[in-house]
Amino acid sequence: MTVDVVTFGETMVALRSAGPLSVPGSLTARLAGAESTVAIGLARLGHRVRWVSRVGDDEYGSVLVRTLRGEGVDVSGVEVDPTRPTGLMIASARTADITSVTYYRAGSAASALGPDDAARLGTASILHVTGITPALSPSAAEAVRVAVSSGSYSLVGLDVNYRSRLWSRQRAAEVLRPLLPHLSIVIGSPDELLLLADEGVPELVSRGLEVIEKRGAQGAGLWPKGSSTGDVVDVPAVPVTVVDVVGAGDAFTAGYLSGVLDGLAPLDRVSRAVHVAAFCVSTAGDYEGLPTRSELDRLPLVEGTTLR
Repeated sequence: MTVDVVTFGETMVALRSAGPLSVPGSLTARLAGAESTVAIGLARLGHRVRWVSRVGDDEYGSVLVRTLRGEGVDVSGVEVDPTRPTGLMIASARTADITSVTYYRAGSAASALGPDDAARLGTASILHVTGITPALSPSAAEAVRVAVSSGSYSLVGLDVNYRSRLWSRQRAAEVLRPLLPHLSIVIGSPDELLLLADEGVPELVSRGLEVIEKRGAQGAGLWPKGSSTGDVVDVPAVPVTVVDVVGAGDAFTAGYLSGVLDGLAPLDRVSRAVHVAAFCVSTAGDYEGLPTRSELDRLPLVEGTTLR
């Protein structure tokens, strides 16, 4: 089946603590994965989307697949690995502003992603990948290279999503820069975009890429394909009460790709992206607060508003 977007990458079970970890203490299980968050975000906005990955033959893997399927995401490309477990992440709120994250993904099912898994991506208008997947293992990096260079998609987008605990900046640049000739859209923070090009935005724009700079609480900037460095479209963040920033960048990406699929003008694409991100940070969890299409015009609201 042809879908609007196919995403390719790891999803884990995240055990999250509301404060510093302690023994005894309590942890809440949630779903965590950049590509699956984007997939859910797009599905809630009414797009057809497929998520391709590997999970373990365990209860965690089953829960992840059921959750994505329940959100309307096509999971037919998910492989159940009988010998490797589903990855695990533990996140604790060390302070109100700092979250400490520890990963248990060495030898996980998703770390074994390889070129054969890329063959299950199927047909789609857009292929979306992140810099997390190629950081998992050499075989996963090769899988991403095969996927983006296949020429099977109208657009290929990369969200850098740099994770310092997975690889060094030097190694990330060595793996990600060769992908640029096959990409249409690149998304990242100012610091992340420097991993793709020494000069960052100006160099990426000069290569004909559509460049989106995520600026967190300061909103975002867009350089549409074919523009010059001075042709930036700036959009401020939507003012909301921030509850949890985890997943905000992936929510932003889902909103932006939705705008691309709907043929929106550059300003409207970024506006949708920051609105979807605002919904995400207003709710605890990676994906729980992602909006449906009918909710997009509900922000910003006055504190204490009740929708009746």
